Amino acid sequence: MNFHMRILVAITGASGIIYGSRLVEALRASKQDASVIISNGAKDVAKAEGARLPKADYAESDFSAPFASGSSAADVMIVCPCSLKTLGEIANGVGSSLITRAAEVALKERKKLVLVVRETPYSLITIKNMERVTLAGTVVLPASPGFYHKPRTVSDMVDFVVGKTLDSAGIQNKLFKRWGK
Repeated sequence: MNFHMRILVAITGASGIIYGSRLVEALRASKQDASVIISNGAKDVAKAEGARLPKADYAESDFSAPFASGSSAADVMIVCPCSLKTLGEIANGVGSSLITRAAEVALKERKKLVLVVRETPYSLITIKNMERVTLAGTVVLPASPGFYHKPRTVSDMVDFVVGKTLDSAGIQNKLFKRWGK
């Protein structure tokens, strides 16, 4: 599947802002219709990591944005990186920001929702929240780079995670060397 889709990317306040920034870059390079929300927490983490954030299309407080309504849901929503706070709110139906409201909309409209969780280790509460969103239809994709493709740089490891994220969203990509190729 690689038809033109409306994709919503939310970058939240977990370490690994580089994953979200690279994801947006790859989506825009593939000519996908990608809209971006950046949480205030992500802005703080980006400063701490020295990471560059893409331009946001919507503020996390903008409940008038189209993605806050089921009549205008994105085809795919990706939260990358996904903070444990955001995971917990989504798992418990707390739509306190445009990010968590849009995730609620994605779930209720049976759209694809991918959460790129970036945390380690996991507590039992986190695992239960992951179970809860998975049972609701979400793809939980921990930001865990593989090494069979023999990465040489941090960018190679980032591209592996972003490539797997795009795979989960149904978007063809060549960001990493596939197993056995």
